[in-house]
Amino acid sequence: MSRSVAPDATSPPPGQHRGVAERLAGASDSDRRLAGMTWAHMVNDGATNYLPGVLPAVLLDAHEPLGLAGSLIAALAIGQALQPLIGWLSDRVGGRAILVTGFAMTSAGGALLGETHSLAVLVLLLLVIGVGTSLFHPQALAGARVLTHGRRGLRTSIFLVGGELGRGLWPTLASLVVAHLGLGYLWIIGVPGLLSIGFLWRWAPSHAPRPSTRGRGRGAPRLQGHRRPLALLVAYAGLRAFATFGLVTFVPVLWHLRGESLVSGATVITTILVVGIAGNLGGGHLTDRLGTRPVLVGSGVAVAALIVPLGYLRGPGVWVVAGVLGCALFMTLSTTIMVGQDLLPGSPALGSGIALGLSNAIGALVVLAAGLLVPSHDIHIEFLAMSAASVLGVLAAFGLPRRLSAAAGAH
Repeated sequence: MSRSVAPDATSPPPGQHRGVAERLAGASDSDRRLAGMTWAHMVNDGATNYLPGVLPAVLLDAHEPLGLAGSLIAALAIGQALQPLIGWLSDRVGGRAILVTGFAMTSAGGALLGETHSLAVLVLLLLVIGVGTSLFHPQALAGARVLTHGRRGLRTSIFLVGGELGRGLWPTLASLVVAHLGLGYLWIIGVPGLLSIGFLWRWAPSHAPRPSTRGRGRGAPRLQGHRRPLALLVAYAGLRAFATFGLVTFVPVLWHLRGESLVSGATVITTILVVGIAGNLGGGHLTDRLGTRPVLVGSGVAVAALIVPLGYLRGPGVWVVAGVLGCALFMTLSTTIMVGQDLLPGSPALGSGIALGLSNAIGALVVLAAGLLVPSHDIHIEFLAMSAASVLGVLAAFGLPRRLSAAAGAH
C-alpha cells in the first residue's frame, strides 16, 4: 500500500517553483536588455558629443576663428530643447520607433561630420545630430525606467554610465583619428551605431502609450502644483549643463592657446567624463540612501570649488583635478532625471525631457552667450563664470524636495 508523503515544509508550494523561475528569467532578460540599452546609450552619446575633442581642427579646417567654439557646441546642443515636446509625443504614441529613428540620425550624423568643410553645412549637420539625440533620449530613459525595477537610483545610473562613457571616450578616439588619419576618416566614429540599429529594436522596451484622456484625467501630465519644483529642477540642471558644456568647449580652446596638442586637450575632457562615471554611480546610490537635496547641494559646492583651479593648473595635477571634478559634476545626473520623472509620474518621457533636454539646451545657450561675449584671450573668465553658476545651482537645490518620494507622493 502506498503512503502519501507530506510536502516538505521548507519547500515552495506546488507551482511556486515555476513562479520563481519565471521571475528569475524575467530579471535576467531585463539585465540583458539594460546592458544593450546602455551600449546604445554609449554609442549614441559618443557620436553626438565627440566634436569637442576635434573642435580646434574642425574650426581651422573651415577657416573659422576659435571664438566660434561656443557657437558650434550650442548648435549641437540646442536641438535638445525639443526633448520635452518629443517626450510628450513619446508618452502619447508609445512604442520604440522614435528612439530608433533618433539613434540612426545621430549615428549617421556622427559619420558625416568630418566631411563638412563649410561653416553653414557644419552647423546644419550639428542641428540634425541634436534633433536625433532629442528623439533618442526621452523614450530611451522611459524604457530604462521599466528595466530598473528596484534600486532605481543605482540602476538608472548604470544606464547613464553608457552615455558618460560615450561622451568621455569618443572625444579622445576622434582626436586620435584626426591626428593620425585626418578629418576625412571621422566616418569611423559612426560605424558602431550604424551596425547597432537592428539590435536596438530588440533591446529597447516598447514604451506603453499614455491613455488619451479629456480634461484632467488620470493619464494627463499634472503640471499644476509642480511648476515651482520643475522650474527649480530646470534651473539646477541648466546651470550644471552650462558647466558641462563649458568645460568641453573651453578646455580644448585653452589647451590650443597654450600650444598643447589636440590629443592632450581631449584627454582632459575624457578624464572629466569617464572618471565622472564613479560620481554617477555613487550619486545614484547616495540618492537612494540620503535623498535628493544633500546630493544636489554637495555636488554643486564641489563643482564650484574645482572648476577655477582646472583653468590655471599645469602638469599632472590637471588630470587629478579633472577626475575629481567629473565625479562631482555627474553625481547628480540620475538624481535630476528621477526627480523629473517623479514630478510627472504619468509621463516619464516628458519628465526626462524636461530634466535633461530642456536643461541641456539652456546650458548650451549660456555657453553660446559666454563664447560671444568673452574674448578668447580672456578664457579664464569662462571658468569663473562656470564656478559662479554652480553656486547659483546650490541655491536652487535648496528648494527641491529632500527625497524623491516627496516630489510626487509615495509610490
